[in-house]
Amino acid sequence: MKAANVFLLFVVTAAAEIAGCYLPYLWLRKAAPVWILIPAAMSLVLFVWLLSLHPHAAGRTYAAYGGVYVAAALAWLWAAAGSMGYPRGGALPAWNGGHLLRSSRDLVRRAHGGLL
Repeated sequence: MKAANVFLLFVVTAAAEIAGCYLPYLWLRKAAPVWILIPAAMSLVLFVWLLSLHPHAAGRTYAAYGGVYVAAALAWLWAAAGSMGYPRGGALPAWNGGHLLRSSRDLVRRAHGGLL
């Protein structure tokens, strides 16, 4: 799977997760109608299915997905509430964490002569 496709998969997965969590919030806190729980449940089912499509080892995949999720959540906050929230740079440390996991694997392989 190409990097652009994986990134798009992360973005769609994050959107499904955010929608699946935001819609019940609207019902619980903002007096939205109870039927809004139906698309919330459908969104969470889509989220779980999309997780099964992610192509790599779980640890590295979810570290990278975490960075995309934080970026998507901040974008949603900006779009829905008109605020970027705090911290403004929250996606960057998460994204760097995913890169660190990938880099550390490569460093360990080189240190052991490629035996791992």
